[in-house]
Amino acid sequence: MPGSHARRDSAQPTGPSELPVGHGHGHGPAPDVAITPRARRLLLGFLVTCLLATLAGVVLLWPDGEKVDAISDEVRFAAPGVTFPRAEVLDVESACAAGTVGDDCGKVRVRVLEGEGRGAQVSVPVPPDVTESGLREGDQIKLLRTPSAEQAPETYNYFGTVRTTPVLILLVLFVVVVLAVARWRGLMALIGLLFAAAVLWRFLLPALLSGQPPVLVAAVAASLIMFVVLYTTHGWSLRTSAALAGTLGGIALTATLGHLAVRGSRVTGVVDEGSRILSTVADDLSFQGLFACAVVVAGLGVLNDVTITQASSVWEIRAAAPSMSRRAVFASGMRIGRDHIASTIYTIVFAYAGTALVILMVLSLYDRPLLDLLATEEIGQEVVRTLATSIGLVLAVPLTTAIAAATLPRAQQASNAVG
Repeated sequence: MPGSHARRDSAQPTGPSELPVGHGHGHGPAPDVAITPRARRLLLGFLVTCLLATLAGVVLLWPDGEKVDAISDEVRFAAPGVTFPRAEVLDVESACAAGTVGDDCGKVRVRVLEGEGRGAQVSVPVPPDVTESGLREGDQIKLLRTPSAEQAPETYNYFGTVRTTPVLILLVLFVVVVLAVARWRGLMALIGLLFAAAVLWRFLLPALLSGQPPVLVAAVAASLIMFVVLYTTHGWSLRTSAALAGTLGGIALTATLGHLAVRGSRVTGVVDEGSRILSTVADDLSFQGLFACAVVVAGLGVLNDVTITQASSVWEIRAAAPSMSRRAVFASGMRIGRDHIASTIYTIVFAYAGTALVILMVLSLYDRPLLDLLATEEIGQEVVRTLATSIGLVLAVPLTTAIAAATLPRAQQASNAVG
C-alpha cells in the first residue's frame, strides 16, 4: 500500500462505510485493519515461542504408559467371570411402598439377550427411581450377571438402563443443528472439539494418573487445545492470534490462581467416591493438584469466547473509526468487555449451581449458617472453583484487549491506510 508501512489483516478489503459496527461477538470475517510489521513480528514470535514451549511440555510430561496400565489392572470394575448382558424389559412392577420389601413389587421381568444366559427370563429388583423414570415394556437394561459358584446358582442384578439410542439421536441432532446454523465454521468447531477430547483422553488423564504435576499438565494441555481450536474455528488471522495470546495469558493466570486458591483454602480435592477409589490405587496423586487442574479445564470454553470477542471488538472498532487512537480503541473495547464480563460470570455461577443442585438442596436443609457450610468440601470446592475461574476470566479481558490494541498502528497511519 503506497505511503504506508502497515499491512492489512484481511484478504477481502472492505470500504469504511461497509464495516459492521456494534457486532457483539464479532466471530465473522475479520474487517480490513492495518497491522504494523513490528507488531506482527512480536505477536507471532511470542506465539511461536509459546507453541514450542507447549510441545516441549507435551514431550516432557508424556504419561508413563506402563504405570497407567499397572493402575488400571488394580482397578477391577467387577470380579472375574462377571458379565454385563443386555436384556429386554417384559414387564415392570410398581415400586414398593416406602419401608416395605416384597416379591410382588419393585421388580422388572426381563429376557436376557446375550451371553451364556441368552433367552432366559428372570426378575430383577430395581430401585424405585428407576421404576418411576418411565421404564416400560420393550426398553432395554443392562444386567450384572454373577456366574454360579460351588453352592450358589448364577444371579442377575440390575446394572443400568440402556440409553444408546436417545443419546445418539441427541448427538446427531446436535451435529445437524451446528452444521445447519454455523455451516463451515460449525464444522471446524466440531473438529476442534474432537481434538480437545483426544488431548484430554490421551494426554491429560494418563499424565495425571502417571503422577505428573497436575497444574503443569493442565496448562500444557489447555494451551495445546487452544492453539488448534482457535485457529480451526476462527481462521488464520492476526485477530485470532491476538485472541490466542490473550487466551494463553488467561490460562497462565487461571492456573496460578487455581494453585494459590487451593493451597490457601485448604480444600482436599476429595469429595466423591471416585476420588476415594483413586486414592487407594494411586497413592502418589495430589488431589489438591487435581482440583487445581480442574479449575483450569473448567474455564477453557468461556475463556475462548471472552478472548475472541475482545480481539474481534478491537478490530471492528478500529475498522469503523480508523483515526481513533490505540488508547481510545482500548477504552472502547473495555466497555464491550465489561458487559461480557457480567454475562460470563453469570454463566459460570449458574453452570456450577446446576451441576451441584442436588447437593445444594441437601445443604439448604441443614440448620447451619451459610458461612459454616463453606467448611464442607462440597460447597467449599465449588466456591473456590467458581471464584478462581472467574478471576482468571475477568483478567483475560483487559489483557486480550490490550494485546489486540497494541497490534494496531498509530491513528494517523490507520487513517492513511484505510482512507
